[in-house]
Amino acid sequence: MVFSNIFFLYVFLPALFLAYFVIKNNAYRRAVLIAFSLVFYAWGEPIYVFLMIGTILIDYLLAILIDRNRDDYSKCKWIFILTIILNVSILGFFKYFGFFVNNINSIFNLNIPFEGLALPIGISFYTFQVLSYIVDVYLGKVEVQYNLINFATYVTMFPQLVAGPIVQYQTIEEQLNTRQESVFKFGEGVERFIQGLGKKILLANNIGMLWTTISSLELSSISVLTAWLGIIAYTFQIYFDFSAYSDMAIGLGKMFGFEFMENFNYPYISKSVTEFWRRWHISLGTWFREYIYIPLGGNRVSVPKQIRNIFVVWALTGLWHGANWNFVVWGLYYGILLLIEKFVLKSFLEKVPDSIKHTYTMLFVIVGWLFFASEDLGFALDYLKIMFFASGNTIVDTAGIYYLYTNIVMFAILIVFSTPIIKRTLESLAQKYRDKLINPSLVIYGLVLFLVTAYLVNETYNPFLYFRF
Repeated sequence: MVFSNIFFLYVFLPALFLAYFVIKNNAYRRAVLIAFSLVFYAWGEPIYVFLMIGTILIDYLLAILIDRNRDDYSKCKWIFILTIILNVSILGFFKYFGFFVNNINSIFNLNIPFEGLALPIGISFYTFQVLSYIVDVYLGKVEVQYNLINFATYVTMFPQLVAGPIVQYQTIEEQLNTRQESVFKFGEGVERFIQGLGKKILLANNIGMLWTTISSLELSSISVLTAWLGIIAYTFQIYFDFSAYSDMAIGLGKMFGFEFMENFNYPYISKSVTEFWRRWHISLGTWFREYIYIPLGGNRVSVPKQIRNIFVVWALTGLWHGANWNFVVWGLYYGILLLIEKFVLKSFLEKVPDSIKHTYTMLFVIVGWLFFASEDLGFALDYLKIMFFASGNTIVDTAGIYYLYTNIVMFAILIVFSTPIIKRTLESLAQKYRDKLINPSLVIYGLVLFLVTAYLVNETYNPFLYFRF
């Protein structure tokens, strides 16, 4: 089940609200949230709900064992290591075993049979959440959770289950028992959810069709202009799709009294690749920094070790996004760029005009998305040659002009929505007409919901880009 779905919007969500808010007892409310979250998760692949339940029970018990054996350092350490290995192994089996076997077959010219398994949706997200809890318990940053209902709520909460943000236990520990629910907060959540829903359906889906169309064409037949329009379309699609799901997750969390961290902060206004990654998928970056980069020594070690740490983090970041070499290359690509900015370009970037810094940043970001969007490295490299006039393809053709002409208004809209302008305008309207009978911002949200519903009723293109995670 996904958020951008008629059934979710008009059946699942109202049923959950009814069951949740009719009950006054907080413990029972958490139980309702768990039950509906498990239904949400099991909708596509019911069998995998037992994997999640097993993960919850095992990690719940092992965390308690870690806590109860603190006086025995060696035993505590080995329980901790076992827990980490177990969680990583489950993720590795479902997500990377096929990738591993295929590479072994290719390298050694073997034919090891392997039947691919459907990837449990959201396994990367809830595994990382569980790992953050286990590590923090071991390090004494949080108290072990003895209430199974609370722990299960943390792991299963459907708002952020399949698309993030990655919620660290330490940020939500108190909210499990003492969160504040109110009509005002619920209203804020509805507004934020509709913002995300509009981003996904009206912006991401519409521009995504252009990339889908162009990427399916024979590469030898497309022009340079067409190639650039295609990957720029994907650049907008992935931002508005990914940030939309985070907006919807944050909004849903607010409806139930939870506060999740912001996950996207207008990354396309960045003036360096480093800044881009401070604004893009913030929860994932925070996780890798706190649980991989800093334990490796971070930037407090020698330059060679800093370089090692950055490469390790970005290789893992790439691999986290998908079991394919193009994701590894994508991750290392950013690792190299960040190293260059850190050790070579830092002083230079401080001196050049903002417009040049922004253009430089977006150029490399767009190229990076090509590796992310491609099914394999061969396609990415061939497409890249076209973009930079190395393939002999026509520079401009009638198809490219047509794609530009029919999408230029959409591109303009996407550029505006990639900045804080619209957000500030809506906030200003809401504040200005706060005490009025009719608030223009509420009218806008109502119109967006109407348009989204109309679009979904006649749904023809509604991809779920998080299927890899």
